[in-house]
Amino acid sequence: MPVFKHDDLEAEDMIPGFKVSFVHGESMTLAYWDVNKGAELPEHSHAHEQICNVISGQFELVIQGQSTVLKAGDVGVIPSYAVHSGKALTHCKIIDAFHPVREDYR
Repeated sequence: MPVFKHDDLEAEDMIPGFKVSFVHGESMTLAYWDVNKGAELPEHSHAHEQICNVISGQFELVIQGQSTVLKAGDVGVIPSYAVHSGKALTHCKIIDAFHPVREDYR
């Protein structure tokens, strides 16, 4: 059974203001995001179901045109192929779970 320490995971800049480290299992991917205040996630969609768990901060998540502000402890579910975007209203720490595994993030 593979075990990882989060602090040992290599982080990379994915898009401006978004630093991320990944853990990939056989059928899912976890993404640990550190997001700068004001950073914007461009509108996009993908085949993967995504669950967004805000650990700290406030993140405006827009799914299919509907905007919601997620705060620490809030969880958002993004269905497969749903068009979504977002903006960090404060500095944020977010954990995203994707199913199936994000091969494009390996």
